[in-house]
Amino acid sequence: MMFWRKFSQDKMAMVGVFILSLIIALILFLPIVYQMPMDKIDFTQATLSPNWQHPFGTNDLGQDQLARVLFGGKISLTVGIAAMVVAISIGTIIGAIAGYYGGIIDNILMRFTDIFLSLPQLPVLLLVVYLFRDTVKSIFGGELGIFVLIVLVIGLLNWMSVARLVRSSFLQLKEREFVSAAITLGANSGRIMLKHILPNVLGVIIVAATLSVGNAIIVESTLSFLGLGFPPDIPTWGRMLYDAQNYLTAAPYMAIFPGLGIFLTVLSLNYIGDGLKDALNPKKL
Repeated sequence: MMFWRKFSQDKMAMVGVFILSLIIALILFLPIVYQMPMDKIDFTQATLSPNWQHPFGTNDLGQDQLARVLFGGKISLTVGIAAMVVAISIGTIIGAIAGYYGGIIDNILMRFTDIFLSLPQLPVLLLVVYLFRDTVKSIFGGELGIFVLIVLVIGLLNWMSVARLVRSSFLQLKEREFVSAAITLGANSGRIMLKHILPNVLGVIIVAATLSVGNAIIVESTLSFLGLGFPPDIPTWGRMLYDAQNYLTAAPYMAIFPGLGIFLTVLSLNYIGDGLKDALNPKKL
């Protein structure tokens, strides 16, 4: 397959695939073997350096850092993927409608997109989470409520670049001969958009989705580090960094391992996204 041949020639993309696959495999399968509880408090074991019993050491409550990093990775990746689905869905719908219909509809939707682009993301994120977290928690419960709120807020503030990319692709493709042929045969607008144009835009959407996951993980980690993410008993990577900030000198490993989790995951996703962009570029196939 030409796509895979082109993608596999990108060494950094393959490194990204290997690192991301390794991280996901460790998160999913290592807890089956390594069954140290993540929430067991033992002050006699507090801030232990990495050792055979606790390979990543322990935190200030004596909780095993490796178990918490593995569980936190699962939460962070889930948030990243869920927020990506929200952002990609909204961006694709708005971009497709704007690009296909053009005219005043395109103008209105793009001005709407510009409004969201002009918003300062982090202050808006902090404000929305601070104002609505109690309301959402009362509706969905503590953990699920925070999860839903964070996913929706991140997704709703990161769809704009996807919308612009999809709009640009639709503007180009709707002038192609196969679209004119479909119109001549009586296909309606919905069928043309879904069956004829959208499959040709999937490459752009896939690349945007890959990069969006990494961005969502960073945003969630930022919220958690600022104390507005998940509650303390849910050890996301960002929350672990927040807990470690007072122990950077005495126990730096408390920040090193979750920080490495964020760094390696986002870096590998960016490498994969760059590789997909080149492999799916029709000019380079």
